[in-house]
Amino acid sequence: MSWFDKKIRPMLAVKSQPFSSEDYIYEIKWDGTRCIAFVDVEGKRVRLQNRRLLDITYRYPEIDFLSLNQNAVLDGEIVVIKEGKPSFSLLQKREHVESRFKIEILSKTIPAIYVAFDALYTQKDGWIIDLPLMERKKALEEVVAGSKRIWKVRWIEKAGEEFYKRVRELGLEGIVAKKKDGRYLIGKRSDLWRKIKKRQTMDCIIVGWIEGEGERERFFGSLVLAAHSNGRLVHVGNVGTGFDRDFLVWFSGKLREIEVKTPHFEIGRKDVHWVKPVYVCEVEFLELTEENKLRAPVFLRLRDDKSPEECKIDEGVK
Repeated sequence: MSWFDKKIRPMLAVKSQPFSSEDYIYEIKWDGTRCIAFVDVEGKRVRLQNRRLLDITYRYPEIDFLSLNQNAVLDGEIVVIKEGKPSFSLLQKREHVESRFKIEILSKTIPAIYVAFDALYTQKDGWIIDLPLMERKKALEEVVAGSKRIWKVRWIEKAGEEFYKRVRELGLEGIVAKKKDGRYLIGKRSDLWRKIKKRQTMDCIIVGWIEGEGERERFFGSLVLAAHSNGRLVHVGNVGTGFDRDFLVWFSGKLREIEVKTPHFEIGRKDVHWVKPVYVCEVEFLELTEENKLRAPVFLRLRDDKSPEECKIDEGVK
Protein backbone atom coordinates (compact mmCIF):
# COMPACT_ATOMS: atom_id res chain seq x y z
CA MET A 1 0.00 0.00 0.00
CA SER A 2 1.39 3.41 -0.96
CA TRP A 3 1.74 6.29 1.50
CA PHE A 4 -1.24 8.00 -0.17
CA ASP A 5 -3.65 5.11 0.46
CA LYS A 6 -2.93 4.42 4.13
CA LYS A 7 -5.68 4.69 6.75
CA ILE A 8 -4.40 6.66 9.73
CA ARG A 9 -6.18 7.31 13.00
CA PRO A 10 -4.91 10.57 14.52
CA MET A 11 -3.03 10.87 17.77
CA LEU A 12 -5.23 12.13 20.63
CA ALA A 13 -4.63 14.24 23.74
CA VAL A 14 -5.53 13.68 27.39
CA LYS A 15 -7.35 16.23 29.55
CA SER A 16 -5.18 18.46 31.72
CA GLN A 17 -5.14 21.51 33.95
CA PRO A 18 -3.09 24.57 32.89
CA PHE A 19 0.66 24.17 33.54
CA SER A 20 3.98 25.63 32.42
CA SER A 21 7.04 23.62 31.42
CA GLU A 22 10.19 24.07 29.34
CA ASP A 23 9.60 20.57 27.95
CA TYR A 24 6.35 21.52 26.16
CA ILE A 25 5.12 23.89 23.50
CA TYR A 26 1.63 25.41 23.69
CA GLU A 27 -0.77 25.85 20.76
CA ILE A 28 -4.29 27.21 20.38
CA LYS A 29 -6.96 24.48 20.36
CA TRP A 30 -8.97 25.18 17.22
CA ASP A 31 -11.83 22.69 17.71
CA GLY A 32 -12.72 22.15 14.09
CA THR A 33 -13.03 18.82 12.27
CA ARG A 34 -9.90 16.71 12.72
CA CYS A 35 -8.47 15.79 9.35
CA ILE A 36 -5.50 13.81 8.06
CA ALA A 37 -4.58 15.26 4.64
CA PHE A 38 -2.86 13.05 2.06
CA VAL A 39 -1.46 15.32 -0.65
CA ASP A 40 0.18 14.02 -3.84
CA VAL A 41 1.35 17.25 -5.48
CA GLU A 42 3.02 15.44 -8.39
CA GLY A 43 -0.01 13.28 -9.15
CA LYS A 44 -2.45 16.14 -8.43
CA ARG A 45 -4.36 14.00 -5.91
CA VAL A 46 -5.78 14.91 -2.49
CA ARG A 47 -7.48 12.69 0.09
CA LEU A 48 -8.93 14.09 3.30
CA GLN A 49 -9.72 11.56 6.04
CA ASN A 50 -11.55 12.25 9.31
CA ARG A 51 -11.18 10.44 12.64
CA ARG A 52 -13.58 7.72 11.54
CA LEU A 53 -11.39 7.03 8.47
CA LEU A 54 -14.11 8.44 6.19
CA ASP A 55 -13.22 10.34 3.02
CA ILE A 56 -14.37 13.98 3.29
CA THR A 57 -12.35 15.38 0.37
CA TYR A 58 -15.43 16.40 -1.64
CA ARG A 59 -16.68 18.78 1.06
CA TYR A 60 -13.87 21.33 0.86
CA PRO A 61 -12.91 22.12 -2.75
CA GLU A 62 -11.77 25.64 -1.80
CA ILE A 63 -8.72 24.45 0.19
CA ASP A 64 -5.85 24.31 -2.29
CA PHE A 65 -3.77 21.44 -0.92
CA LEU A 66 -1.91 21.14 -4.21
CA SER A 67 -0.22 24.44 -3.37
CA LEU A 68 2.01 22.53 -0.92
CA ASN A 69 5.71 22.48 -1.77
CA GLN A 70 5.97 18.67 -1.88
CA ASN A 71 4.01 15.47 -1.34
CA ALA A 72 3.00 15.09 2.30
CA VAL A 73 0.67 13.61 4.92
CA LEU A 74 -0.42 16.27 7.41
CA ASP A 75 -2.48 16.32 10.59
CA GLY A 76 -4.71 19.30 11.31
CA GLU A 77 -8.23 20.68 11.64
CA ILE A 78 -10.73 22.03 9.15
CA VAL A 79 -12.14 25.27 10.54
CA VAL A 80 -14.53 28.03 9.48
CA ILE A 81 -13.44 31.41 10.79
CA LYS A 82 -15.88 34.17 11.73
CA GLU A 83 -14.59 37.45 13.17
CA GLY A 84 -11.22 35.86 13.87
CA LYS A 85 -12.57 32.84 15.79
CA PRO A 86 -13.63 29.30 14.86
CA SER A 87 -17.40 29.07 14.34
CA PHE A 88 -19.11 25.81 15.37
CA SER A 89 -22.39 26.73 13.70
CA LEU A 90 -20.86 27.67 10.34
CA LEU A 91 -18.73 24.53 10.32
CA GLN A 92 -21.90 22.48 10.91
CA LYS A 93 -23.37 24.00 7.74
CA ARG A 94 -20.36 22.69 5.80
CA GLU A 95 -20.30 19.24 7.37
CA HIS A 96 -23.81 18.02 6.62
CA VAL A 97 -24.08 18.76 2.91
CA GLU A 98 -23.90 16.05 0.24
CA SER A 99 -25.10 17.97 -2.85
CA ARG A 100 -22.13 18.91 -5.06
CA PHE A 101 -23.98 22.03 -6.17
CA LYS A 102 -24.56 23.21 -2.58
CA ILE A 103 -20.99 22.34 -1.64
CA GLU A 104 -19.72 24.54 -4.46
CA ILE A 105 -21.88 27.45 -3.29
CA LEU A 106 -20.92 27.05 0.37
CA SER A 107 -17.23 26.83 -0.50
CA LYS A 108 -17.56 30.44 -1.66
CA THR A 109 -20.03 31.79 0.92
CA ILE A 110 -18.71 29.93 3.99
CA PRO A 111 -15.13 29.03 3.04
CA ALA A 112 -13.08 26.77 5.30
CA ILE A 113 -9.39 26.71 6.06
CA TYR A 114 -7.05 23.88 7.05
CA VAL A 115 -5.06 24.52 10.22
CA ALA A 116 -2.00 22.24 9.98
CA PHE A 117 -0.16 21.32 13.17
CA ASP A 118 1.86 18.20 12.34
CA ALA A 119 3.58 16.38 9.47
CA LEU A 120 3.60 12.58 9.38
CA TYR A 121 5.17 12.03 5.95
CA THR A 122 7.05 14.21 3.48
CA GLN A 123 8.43 13.53 0.03
CA LYS A 124 11.85 14.66 1.25
CA ASP A 125 12.10 12.56 4.43
CA GLY A 126 9.50 9.78 4.11
CA TRP A 127 7.59 8.75 7.27
CA ILE A 128 8.70 10.94 10.18
CA ILE A 129 6.30 9.88 12.95
CA ASP A 130 9.23 8.58 15.05
CA LEU A 131 11.04 11.92 14.96
CA PRO A 132 10.65 14.37 17.89
CA LEU A 133 7.80 16.86 17.55
CA MET A 134 10.08 19.84 16.95
CA GLU A 135 11.74 18.12 13.99
CA ARG A 136 8.33 17.34 12.53
CA LYS A 137 7.43 21.03 12.98
CA LYS A 138 10.47 21.99 10.86
CA ALA A 139 9.32 19.57 8.15
CA LEU A 140 5.81 21.04 8.30
CA GLU A 141 7.23 24.55 7.81
CA GLU A 142 9.01 23.43 4.62
CA VAL A 143 5.91 21.72 3.25
CA VAL A 144 3.29 24.39 3.95
CA ALA A 145 5.20 27.65 3.38
CA GLY A 146 3.15 29.86 1.03
CA SER A 147 0.12 27.55 0.72
CA LYS A 148 -3.35 29.00 0.13
CA ARG A 149 -6.09 28.58 2.79
CA ILE A 150 -3.70 26.43 4.84
CA TRP A 151 -2.54 27.91 8.14
CA LYS A 152 0.44 26.66 10.12
CA VAL A 153 -0.21 26.52 13.86
CA ARG A 154 2.05 28.83 15.83
CA TRP A 155 3.10 28.08 19.40
CA ILE A 156 4.76 29.51 22.44
CA GLU A 157 7.19 27.92 24.87
CA LYS A 158 7.36 27.71 28.68
CA ALA A 159 4.48 30.07 29.65
CA GLY A 160 1.56 27.65 29.38
CA GLU A 161 -0.52 29.13 32.20
CA GLU A 162 -0.23 32.69 30.94
CA PHE A 163 -0.99 31.57 27.38
CA TYR A 164 -4.11 29.74 28.55
CA LYS A 165 -5.25 32.88 30.37
CA ARG A 166 -4.79 35.02 27.23
CA VAL A 167 -6.57 32.49 25.04
CA ARG A 168 -9.57 32.49 27.40
CA GLU A 169 -9.65 36.30 27.35
CA LEU A 170 -9.88 36.14 23.55
CA GLY A 171 -12.90 33.83 23.82
CA LEU A 172 -11.17 30.83 22.29
CA GLU A 173 -11.75 27.23 23.33
CA GLY A 174 -8.43 26.41 24.97
CA ILE A 175 -4.90 25.23 24.29
CA VAL A 176 -2.95 22.03 23.65
CA ALA A 177 0.40 21.34 25.33
CA LYS A 178 2.74 19.07 23.36
CA LYS A 179 5.99 17.47 24.51
CA LYS A 180 8.86 18.77 22.41
CA ASP A 181 10.59 15.40 22.08
CA GLY A 182 7.39 13.36 21.68
CA ARG A 183 6.81 10.91 18.82
CA TYR A 184 3.55 10.83 16.86
CA LEU A 185 1.58 7.87 18.23
CA ILE A 186 -0.91 6.85 15.54
CA GLY A 187 -4.38 6.17 16.94
CA LYS A 188 -3.32 6.53 20.57
CA ARG A 189 -4.34 8.92 23.34
CA SER A 190 -1.20 10.02 25.13
CA ASP A 191 -0.07 12.54 27.74
CA LEU A 192 2.56 13.66 25.25
CA TRP A 193 -0.34 15.89 24.14
CA ARG A 194 -2.52 17.55 26.80
CA LYS A 195 -5.68 19.52 26.03
CA ILE A 196 -6.64 22.32 28.36
CA LYS A 197 -10.18 23.62 27.78
CA LYS A 198 -12.30 26.23 29.51
CA ARG A 199 -15.47 24.22 28.96
CA GLN A 200 -16.37 20.78 30.22
CA THR A 201 -17.76 18.80 27.31
CA MET A 202 -18.70 15.22 26.52
CA ASP A 203 -19.36 13.27 23.35
CA CYS A 204 -22.68 11.42 23.58
CA ILE A 205 -24.68 9.04 21.39
CA ILE A 206 -28.11 10.27 20.29
CA VAL A 207 -30.51 7.38 20.93
CA GLY A 208 -33.88 9.12 20.68
CA TRP A 209 -35.86 12.32 20.79
CA ILE A 210 -38.75 13.70 22.84
CA GLU A 211 -41.56 15.47 21.00
CA GLY A 212 -41.47 19.25 20.93
CA GLU A 213 -44.18 21.68 22.01
CA GLY A 214 -45.25 25.15 20.88
CA GLU A 215 -42.90 26.45 18.21
CA ARG A 216 -41.16 23.08 18.17
CA GLU A 217 -44.34 21.04 17.80
CA ARG A 218 -43.28 19.68 14.39
CA PHE A 219 -39.71 19.01 15.51
CA PHE A 220 -37.91 17.40 18.42
CA GLY A 221 -38.02 19.10 21.81
CA SER A 222 -34.93 17.42 23.20
CA LEU A 223 -32.49 14.66 22.32
CA VAL A 224 -32.04 11.55 24.45
CA LEU A 225 -28.34 10.97 25.12
CA ALA A 226 -26.39 7.86 26.01
CA ALA A 227 -22.84 6.57 26.39
CA HIS A 228 -21.18 3.20 26.83
CA SER A 229 -20.43 1.94 30.32
CA ASN A 230 -19.23 -1.58 31.07
CA GLY A 231 -20.23 -2.76 27.62
CA ARG A 232 -23.78 -1.39 27.54
CA LEU A 233 -25.62 1.79 26.61
CA VAL A 234 -26.68 3.91 29.57
CA HIS A 235 -28.77 7.07 29.70
CA VAL A 236 -26.74 10.20 30.57
CA GLY A 237 -29.54 12.75 30.17
CA ASN A 238 -31.45 14.80 27.59
CA VAL A 239 -30.43 18.02 25.88
CA GLY A 240 -33.00 20.57 24.71
CA THR A 241 -30.99 23.76 24.14
CA GLY A 242 -28.29 24.91 21.75
CA PHE A 243 -30.11 24.26 18.44
CA ASP A 244 -30.84 26.84 15.75
CA ARG A 245 -33.93 26.53 13.56
CA ASP A 246 -32.08 25.27 10.50
CA PHE A 247 -30.64 22.42 12.53
CA LEU A 248 -34.01 21.61 14.10
CA VAL A 249 -35.64 21.29 10.68
CA TRP A 250 -32.80 19.32 9.08
CA PHE A 251 -32.06 16.95 11.98
CA SER A 252 -35.71 16.21 12.75
CA GLY A 253 -35.93 14.69 9.28
CA LYS A 254 -32.74 12.70 9.79
CA LEU A 255 -34.02 11.27 13.09
CA ARG A 256 -37.28 10.08 11.53
CA GLU A 257 -35.30 8.14 8.95
CA ILE A 258 -33.62 6.01 11.64
CA GLU A 259 -36.52 5.58 14.12
CA VAL A 260 -36.86 2.17 15.79
CA LYS A 261 -39.57 0.68 18.01
CA THR A 262 -37.42 -1.05 20.63
CA PRO A 263 -36.29 1.15 23.57
CA HIS A 264 -32.59 1.17 24.41
CA PHE A 265 -33.38 1.56 28.13
CA GLU A 266 -36.13 2.86 30.43
CA ILE A 267 -36.22 6.60 31.18
CA GLY A 268 -39.72 6.93 32.64
CA ARG A 269 -41.36 8.70 29.68
CA LYS A 270 -43.81 7.49 27.03
CA ASP A 271 -43.25 10.25 24.45
CA VAL A 272 -39.77 9.06 23.43
CA HIS A 273 -39.03 8.22 19.80
CA TRP A 274 -36.08 5.83 19.78
CA VAL A 275 -33.53 5.83 16.97
CA LYS A 276 -30.60 3.74 15.84
CA PRO A 277 -27.48 4.81 17.78
CA VAL A 278 -25.57 6.21 14.83
CA TYR A 279 -25.21 9.95 15.55
CA VAL A 280 -22.72 11.44 18.01
CA CYS A 281 -22.97 14.94 19.44
CA GLU A 282 -20.84 17.10 21.71
CA VAL A 283 -22.53 18.77 24.67
CA GLU A 284 -21.32 21.27 27.24
CA PHE A 285 -22.41 20.76 30.87
CA LEU A 286 -21.77 21.90 34.42
CA GLU A 287 -20.99 18.52 35.96
CA LEU A 288 -21.52 14.77 35.69
CA THR A 289 -23.50 13.62 38.74
CA GLU A 290 -22.79 10.50 40.80
CA GLU A 291 -25.59 8.84 38.81
CA ASN A 292 -23.72 9.65 35.56
CA LYS A 293 -26.25 12.27 34.48
CA LEU A 294 -25.28 15.49 32.72
CA ARG A 295 -26.22 18.60 34.65
CA ALA A 296 -27.47 21.54 32.52
CA PRO A 297 -26.27 20.18 29.15
CA VAL A 298 -26.17 22.42 26.08
CA PHE A 299 -25.87 21.03 22.54
CA LEU A 300 -22.72 22.22 20.75
CA ARG A 301 -22.50 20.23 17.51
CA LEU A 302 -22.77 16.87 15.81
CA ARG A 303 -19.52 14.92 15.62
CA ASP A 304 -19.32 13.20 12.24
CA ASP A 305 -15.68 12.45 13.00
CA LYS A 306 -16.44 10.28 16.04
CA SER A 307 -18.04 6.84 16.15
CA PRO A 308 -20.64 5.81 18.76
CA GLU A 309 -18.21 3.17 20.01
CA GLU A 310 -15.85 5.94 21.16
CA CYS A 311 -18.44 7.45 23.52
CA LYS A 312 -17.61 6.02 26.92
CA ILE A 313 -18.52 7.61 30.25
CA ASP A 314 -15.06 7.17 31.78
CA GLU A 315 -13.33 8.59 28.68
CA GLY A 316 -15.97 10.96 27.30
CA VAL A 317 -15.61 13.96 29.62
CA LYS A 318 -12.92 16.25 28.22
